[in-house]
Amino acid sequence: MNLLLRLLLAHFLGDFLFQPNKWVKDKCIHKEKSPFLYAHLGVHAILLLILLQGQHLLAILFILITHFIIDWLKLKFSTEKNQRRYFFYDQFAHVLILLLVTNHFVPGFITTDKLLSDHGLVIVITVLFATVVSSIIMKTLIGRWDMTQIDSPENSLKDAGLYIGILERMFIVGFILLNYWAGVGFLITIKSVYRFNDLSKAKDRKLTEYIMIGTLISFGLGIVAGLFCKYLS
Repeated sequence: MNLLLRLLLAHFLGDFLFQPNKWVKDKCIHKEKSPFLYAHLGVHAILLLILLQGQHLLAILFILITHFIIDWLKLKFSTEKNQRRYFFYDQFAHVLILLLVTNHFVPGFITTDKLLSDHGLVIVITVLFATVVSSIIMKTLIGRWDMTQIDSPENSLKDAGLYIGILERMFIVGFILLNYWAGVGFLITIKSVYRFNDLSKAKDRKLTEYIMIGTLISFGLGIVAGLFCKYLS
């Protein structure tokens, strides 16, 4: 675990703290011809050498080579429209490499037994239920009412409601696992205050009922997911 923590620290320092916006913009424009791409790799090399105290040199070389390939692929295929998605692809690939390196030096660090253990499966099921499954359940339950004419989608960010629902359910799961039920009440209060202005302006009972139903279903599903994870993990 200590090895992975050192590798992650080096990655976060190199990719975020010690990578100025100037470097990022120049890399986006000049791709592999940007000198800052290689300066970025140099920073990672120095951080890895320091944090690993000059050990595991072949592992450091492997990390740097794969880091260059991953960054190059991101620069080559990312555009203004998909750059946010490719940012997460990029970070996922980097962390996966660090996990593989750790598993090489610490055999058994990543095993199917751990991933498929009761605890691991409960966590995966909880996350899936609180995000994807709950979103589809809500869409199915409240999709019978067409509220687009009352609550126009042009007045809101695209898919904002979906992401808000996912985040609130994940917060609820976290609060329940921490046995902090007051946090769930605090979350309900925040959402009520946020929606109060919309409801007071709308003066429409249908919209009020629609929002209340959606909120209660979302919180209910979040609580179910949290209790499931707490008592089965």
